[in-house]
Amino acid sequence: MQEKLPLRRLTQLTWLQTIIIGFIFYLVASNTDRPVHHTIAYTLLTMSGILLVGYSDIVLMIFLAKKNPISSKKFSFLRRLSTYPISVLIYLLLRPAFGYFGDIQWSFLEIGSFFAFVGSGLVVNTLITLLHDSVLLYEHKMYSELELARLHTANAEAMNLALKQQIHPHFLFNALNTLKALYHKDTQVADDYIVHMANFLRASIYHHSANVSKLKDEVNLCYDYLAMQRIRFGSAVDCRITLADETLDNYYLPSFSLQPLLENAFKHNNFTLEDPLQVMISQDGDRLVVSNNIQKKKIKVMSTNYGLANLAERYRLWSGDEIIIKDGQDKFSVSIKLLDNEHSNH
Repeated sequence: MQEKLPLRRLTQLTWLQTIIIGFIFYLVASNTDRPVHHTIAYTLLTMSGILLVGYSDIVLMIFLAKKNPISSKKFSFLRRLSTYPISVLIYLLLRPAFGYFGDIQWSFLEIGSFFAFVGSGLVVNTLITLLHDSVLLYEHKMYSELELARLHTANAEAMNLALKQQIHPHFLFNALNTLKALYHKDTQVADDYIVHMANFLRASIYHHSANVSKLKDEVNLCYDYLAMQRIRFGSAVDCRITLADETLDNYYLPSFSLQPLLENAFKHNNFTLEDPLQVMISQDGDRLVVSNNIQKKKIKVMSTNYGLANLAERYRLWSGDEIIIKDGQDKFSVSIKLLDNEHSNH
């Protein structure tokens, strides 16, 4: 997006400057011996000169901005090279009007009057240029910050999408291996497994581009995942979700936050009918806690290191918060802050 001139601010500043200087000039001139009508005429002419110089600077900037970036050195150089001759010319053209309304006999050959108006044009132009520069500098700063924010957002969304895409191949690999084993044992159970897997994948694709999802949708996504695990492991899996309806409806999480946590628990623990894996999803204040009992596998599991690290990075990118991991002797838990709305964008 190309940086644009803040024409409205420049115009407002020009008028404000004109009114302030005109008011000061009138107060000073009214304390002299000049007649009132001379003072008013001089004030109006002074204000006219300032307005003309101000608007000529704005018009010149509009013309130069068509071919040169506003923040470029060429734009600044050409602007200053042009505004000073124009402002001097404006004041020299106003010189006869000052003489007429002041009942002063003047001549183009009068050196003192000539240099006085040339000097006035230079001073007024310098003042206007400095004030206009302050507006341009402020607008450029705001434009730079906006562009930087857009780049940060685009980068965060790209990284978030790349990290989310790591989830699906890993899940599909495990799911298809399980499905293959189930068809050798019980085709009806395998069919049920396919239904839940299809529901899970459908929801995953539907929310694929969303960075933040309602907590209720995240939990519903987990129900199909848990149903698949129950088909696979039976009563060896005991998962409880104790979240109030108000919490489910009013809070949000970065998309695909819960399923990797559940998968992490299944991956790193032994569980049997006698010693089931107990997973709890609960609320603790403004945080969601996913915990499980620890029954670590004796054989070290090969890991792709995408699980908790993936979630922590996505959560940091999108919410600015860190996840809290507690690894005790008997219990492992991960705590993530609940987001207040779907536009919670760090």
